[in-house]
Amino acid sequence: MVGPYLPVVTLIGELTILIISSIIFCGFILLILTFYSMKSGNILFPRFMRAGLLFLEGLMRALFRLFGFEDSDFLKIIVTLQNSLNWKAFLAIPVHDRVVFIPHCLRSNSCPAHLHDEGLKCRECGLCRVGEGKRFLEALGYRVFIIPGSSFIKRMIKRYHPKAIIGIGCLMEVKEGLEMANQVDIIAMGVVNLSDGCVETTADWDQVYKIALLGIPAKNVPDEMKKYLD
Repeated sequence: MVGPYLPVVTLIGELTILIISSIIFCGFILLILTFYSMKSGNILFPRFMRAGLLFLEGLMRALFRLFGFEDSDFLKIIVTLQNSLNWKAFLAIPVHDRVVFIPHCLRSNSCPAHLHDEGLKCRECGLCRVGEGKRFLEALGYRVFIIPGSSFIKRMIKRYHPKAIIGIGCLMEVKEGLEMANQVDIIAMGVVNLSDGCVETTADWDQVYKIALLGIPAKNVPDEMKKYLD
């Protein structure tokens, strides 16, 4: 009884080994491309890399750990890839169709702002850099929201229907925000905070401004922000 089925079992076994070997091979190719991108700053085949890293996420996280990298390094490359893929599309969207979401954790612990229907209403008291950032971004034509959570983001998207967003936050929040934007067909650029936590975190404001200036003519840029132009 075993004889007739032996070739089938053998074939299944060989196919299984082939598939596993192919997955591991692809994982190492992705790993090489990722290391090259991290070292050189030049991203090769971003669509392939993003699709592969997400499809083989469990394997890739394990390979990252094997070579001494943290999960945060994996997430950072995902955010970088998504920004790279969205770069040109973001450039083409007028600034009046863009919004910026700033997390409330960036504010000072002594912040006098109160929560309203559209988030915190900054008083530009000078206790943190949020007020300055909001003022600069609004001068460029952005609609800016200082939000305490993702529910506010969804509410403002439904209310104002932006075509592009800049999301600032901790690494996991930015990754999840980019994924959410993909699901609702909105072009999103993410900027990861320089420090994590729930209070008095630090944003990478230089990167925020550089992304915010994409596609905006130099003549429309305030003098104090021209230094961020590429």
